[in-house]
Amino acid sequence: MLQRDWRLLNFDTVDAIPAALARGRANAVARALAQADWLLRRKTDGRYLAAVRLGVSARWQLLAPANAWPRDAACGTRGQRAQTGVDALQRRLRELAARPASHATLPLDGVRRHLDALGISADYGRRHALDLVPEPRVLAFAGFDRYRRPLFLQAAAAAAWSRMRAAAAADGVRLEAISGFRSHAYQAGIFARKRARGQGVEEILQVNAAPGYSEHHGGCALDVGTPGEPAAQESFEKTAAFAWLKMRAGDFGFVLSYPRGNPHGIVYEPWHWCWRAC
Repeated sequence: MLQRDWRLLNFDTVDAIPAALARGRANAVARALAQADWLLRRKTDGRYLAAVRLGVSARWQLLAPANAWPRDAACGTRGQRAQTGVDALQRRLRELAARPASHATLPLDGVRRHLDALGISADYGRRHALDLVPEPRVLAFAGFDRYRRPLFLQAAAAAAWSRMRAAAAADGVRLEAISGFRSHAYQAGIFARKRARGQGVEEILQVNAAPGYSEHHGGCALDVGTPGEPAAQESFEKTAAFAWLKMRAGDFGFVLSYPRGNPHGIVYEPWHWCWRAC
């Protein structure tokens, strides 16, 4: 592979991850990934869009129909422009692979669109004491989460997470990542999927910050679990893992973001920890 490290390259409505980190359930997809350097995914739900190989034998293979592509994707709109868009993305991937902008972030232009679609007022951040969180353009591979999905964080946060897991393991405690970086679009997708199941926006906002305001967007936050314990449940506070985190997480720069009675209008989340040096 051309890239020297395992990075997520972030665009407005799609992202690209090393193809070797992805799993293909269908044989044809698995073969395409095995021959590719990068996998393009739709940011709202992680759907596989195309497998891309760079270098002198550059080529790509579409993994989704043209109408699955985001309308305003930087790598191409729906329909006939999907093919042209992949070529444009290949050029940009080469540039990022050669000159990674590790501290650059994406513009926040799309946040208002997500909030308007959900009927969330413009003063949401002020009312809940939450700041807008931009997305990094480049994130580091931080291992795999509980579900064997690749986990991405800012590079320094990934290193801190690795050290903290190792220290916990040395004390006989197993920490698992449930989720790490999430884009604005993916956060909006969470709202869409929960609304489709009958939940209202206000109900969802008690558990999930509005798109643009989640600490996960910055690549510094983790939802943490431990084997045998359901993900993202208050019962996590009764585990040895949580007791260890309360005593030791601060040594690695992690803090509990949403304790009981927090000013953000978000329920108590003993599983949500953020690396504060970002």
